[in-house]
This record gives sequence, C-alpha cells and structure tokens, in this order.
Amino acid sequence: MSTILVTGGAGYIGSHMLPALRRLGYRTLVFDSLTEGHREAVGESELVIGNLGDYGALRALIRANRPLAILHFAAVCSVAESVSEPLRYYDTNVAGTLNLVRAALEAGAPRIILSSTAAVYGEPRQVPIDESHPTVPINPYGWTKLAAERLLADFAHAYGLRYVTFRYFNAAGADPANGLGEDHRPETHLIPLALRSALDLGDPLQVYGDDYPTPDGTCIRDYIHVKDLVDAHIRGLQYLLDGGDNGVFNLGTESGHSVRQIIDAVEAVTQSAVEFEVAPRRPGDPAVLVASAKKAREVLGWEPQHDLDAIVRTTLNWMQSHPNGYRDAENETAAENWP
Repeated sequence: MSTILVTGGAGYIGSHMLPALRRLGYRTLVFDSLTEGHREAVGESELVIGNLGDYGALRALIRANRPLAILHFAAVCSVAESVSEPLRYYDTNVAGTLNLVRAALEAGAPRIILSSTAAVYGEPRQVPIDESHPTVPINPYGWTKLAAERLLADFAHAYGLRYVTFRYFNAAGADPANGLGEDHRPETHLIPLALRSALDLGDPLQVYGDDYPTPDGTCIRDYIHVKDLVDAHIRGLQYLLDGGDNGVFNLGTESGHSVRQIIDAVEAVTQSAVEFEVAPRRPGDPAVLVASAKKAREVLGWEPQHDLDAIVRTTLNWMQSHPNGYRDAENETAAENWP
C-alpha cells in the first residue's frame, strides 16, 4: 500500500483530504503539531506530532515511510496576523517548507503538492485573475507563500523535484458526512463567523471596511468549497503520478461574492438576522479577488461542484452537529515549540 504524507493533516483542509485518499487505497500519514489542528479530525489516519522546524524529524519520517507523494498543507495563514507577526510566517511558511522539501529530496520522495494562496497576486490588475497575473503580494502571508512557490520551482530546476502548486481563493464549507468541518480557535473566516452571529453564538460579525471600490463597498472574494479543493488535489496527485509537468493552478469558482452578499446568504439559510458592525479596513486586504480556473479545468479536468448555498448549508450542518467544535479543541497535546 502506497503512503501519502499529509503535513497539516489535522487542520481544516488537510483533514478533509484524508477520507478521499483512504478511499483510493492509500495509507495516509499525517505530520502535524496539533497547535491549530485537531487529533479528532485525523480519524483513522496515522498521526505523527511534530513541527516543520525539526528537520531531523522530517528526514527520519520520510526515510522510514518513503511516501509516494507529500501533500503540504502545514502553514499559518491569517493575513492580519502576518502583518503583526511576520517572523512566525517566515519561520513556518518559508523555513518550514525548506526543511520539508530538503528532507523529501534527501530521502527520495520528490513529489510535492503545495497549498498556496491567491494572496500571492496582491492587488488584481484584471479580474478574473489567471496564473500569468503578476505576483506582487501586499502582505507578509502572500510573500511567504510566494517564497515557498519559488523554492519549489528552483529545486525542480536544480534537483528534479516534481510539484504542483495550488493557489486557493477562499476555502469554505464542510463535510458533515465524514464529521469534518472548520474549527479555528479563534475563528477568523467569514462564513462561520456570520453563522455564529446569526445563531447568537458569538459577538457581532466584524465587517472590515464598507468603502471599497465595489458595488456595495465591501470586499469581494471567490469562495471555494473544501470538497472541491479535495477533488483538485486528487486530480493533481494523479497528474503528477502520470508524469504531468510541474505547474501552478488557481482553484476558485470564477464567481465573486461580497461580504454583504455572504451575510444575505447566511440569513437566507438560517432565516435569522446576522448582527454585524462595520470596522476599519484591515491592512493587506485587496478589494476584489476572483479566480480564473481555466487552466485547472483544461489540464486537470477539474470543475467545482458546490455553490455558495452548499457552502453555507454544509458549514451550518457541521456547526449544528458539533456545537462545541472538535472534542479536542483545547489541543492539550500541542507541540510547545511550533514556530
């Protein structure tokens, strides 16, 4: 049975990958610090607790298990936090990725799929954004992910690394059938925060800026269901195994929704009002980010299957079945030295 190593596999997107990989007959090995992930989300997969700063542990793990490929989700990913704590972002997203890739090459595991972000584009010069768009990030999070992408490209040229990079737009939604959802502490993503407000489970939703150059003044983003991201990664893995070229792919729906439109969608599903407050803009937030996913469609045969209503409904269903989130949400076993 071939092994797939999933870094960050106890986190939001990584955990959603695991059932799909197991259904395909792969042995799934998770490497995660549990600082922000959840042991419960790993399910039947094997879990090794560690952090990307430990090069020796990574090399030993990869040498012992010889994974067919590595799916690299482990990262820190808050735009606002990256502005105030850039050191943490460079430590994890750049130095940690360097440790992983170096260990993979030395141990003879040259296939990697990188979880990247639309934040590498910065302020869009045209919409929708395709992969040829200039990459000029406007926040440290975007710069660290772009550095990780460059690292893969340079190592591919020099050492024969095989890779696919996926630039996500806004991951959202849940997989209640597999007991998987979104449980960040603290929660920073718009849709679960809007649902919490509608269900009277938290503070009023903060709308960061209503003076952007958009039809209703609020930011517009392209929301992609996490299960569609999973499907893209499965296709990307097979593409690499079939000898496909190294490459970068956007993952989005090619449709943008403003913060106000998300509030409307949540209110329509819950039949409850979303209490919200307008706050100042956050540093590093572009007005509009909407993907062109033409390349993923043409090369990988990928097509998103879930619309905004499905995103909101699956998120709500998971929240209702897990009113307190994952049982291990306090993460008492988290590694103390995660960067």
